[in-house]
Amino acid sequence: MNKMNDLKEKVRGIYEQFDASHDFQHIERVYHNALAILHTEPEADEEVVKIAVLLHDVSDKKYTDSKEQEEKFISELPMSEEKKQHIRDCIAQVSFNGGNELEATSIEAKIVRDADRLDAIGAVGIARTFAYGGAKGRKLYDEAEEARTAMTEQEYRSKNTSSVTHFYEKLLSLKDLMTTDKGKQMAKERHQFMESFLQQLQNEIGK
Repeated sequence: MNKMNDLKEKVRGIYEQFDASHDFQHIERVYHNALAILHTEPEADEEVVKIAVLLHDVSDKKYTDSKEQEEKFISELPMSEEKKQHIRDCIAQVSFNGGNELEATSIEAKIVRDADRLDAIGAVGIARTFAYGGAKGRKLYDEAEEARTAMTEQEYRSKNTSSVTHFYEKLLSLKDLMTTDKGKQMAKERHQFMESFLQQLQNEIGK
């Protein structure tokens, strides 16, 4: 078993404890997105990108307050400390954090972040949004709720907004936050699909 397949099997058990919005299928889709972007970014370190994708949600703040498991996986990797730190940096720069994300400082971080954000939009993004909302007991929509346009990371994570409001607070902004050319290209159709979905939803609920 090669290094990447070995790591996949190790992390699979972690993600199988999460709800369907952040399970191992999510990781597989992000991995697929990252490969598509990697084909257009030949200067990127493919190994760093692949490992960062596999580990990027192990310590997701929605599910754990500890980075212990993530650090354990990274520390066991047979590579230089410099490369391990690069992987840590890529992971740290993925999260949206209510618009308070860290700057993606390398092409590898940009690829991982774009690949993850692509899975947050389009048909899969819609499915994931309602899967997470259902797991958290959130309303499908709330006609009286105002989408927040500016918030701290704590405010973003603490308020239990409806699933539809999440589109306006995050998902509809992601197309314009893509950083790679391939990511931008892939995001366009997915963004348009979300807009069509929201329009149809408004039609069906009488708005």
